[in-house]
Amino acid sequence: MRRLFPVTEVTSSSAAPGAASSAASGAAPGTAPAGDHAWDLDELADAYAYPEDAEVWLRANMVSSLDGAAQHDGRSQPISGDTDMRIFGTLRALADVVVVGAETVRLEGYRPARAREAFAERRKAAGQAPAPAIAVVSASLDLDFTLPLFTSPLVPTLVLTGATAPLDRIRAAREAGAEVLIAGDGARVQMDKAVRALADRGLRRQLTEGGPRLLAQFIADGVLDELCLTVSPMLTAGRAQRISDGPGPAVPERFALASVLEEAGFLFTQYRRN
Repeated sequence: MRRLFPVTEVTSSSAAPGAASSAASGAAPGTAPAGDHAWDLDELADAYAYPEDAEVWLRANMVSSLDGAAQHDGRSQPISGDTDMRIFGTLRALADVVVVGAETVRLEGYRPARAREAFAERRKAAGQAPAPAIAVVSASLDLDFTLPLFTSPLVPTLVLTGATAPLDRIRAAREAGAEVLIAGDGARVQMDKAVRALADRGLRRQLTEGGPRLLAQFIADGVLDELCLTVSPMLTAGRAQRISDGPGPAVPERFALASVLEEAGFLFTQYRRN
């Protein structure tokens, strides 16, 4: 892998394979070496570190084909790749909480996040739990509370819902061991309240993996701070969803390019709110 942006004295030089780490090379914090070599997990974690000065930070991680598809045959895996999955795992390992939509939980049989030994010391030093919590956004609470996500997580699963959610479903969620957070005055979950409810529990490093409808809600409510978008070197055609799918803001919000990494034709980009 190699860094294409930002261009610095490090990235513009021809670093040899096996180049030193960012700390040893004198690169700025939050950057990793530019040399075209296999980055280890520490280098990836440095490259994707959360901003230290942010009270709360919500990032999204998505993959898209060259022609804008977020999936092929209903799944994102066919347009992904090995390095994309390593970055996916790294982003999870850096987060306090992973926010996911109910439809994604239903379709993919979502499982609890697991503790990873490679990140254990980093998480301990940051005061984090051994694994991120999973927070499920659902207005109806039409969820299977017998799934391992609810019955046997390493960290208790959270459910974000509105004030008018069915009381019997709230009770079922709590009986399964989930913590229910009310984050909306009516049936709909209000994303600014969801972000704040999680932050109030110390879960300030937030990651959403979608799906596309949930990401559209975050965008429409103006609370997304960062998009980590993998551009896959594939063309799919068909009628797949975009990475966000739903009503948007009245005026599109411009994000600034923060980083571009490349490997095997895949571009791994970071865009942050201006």
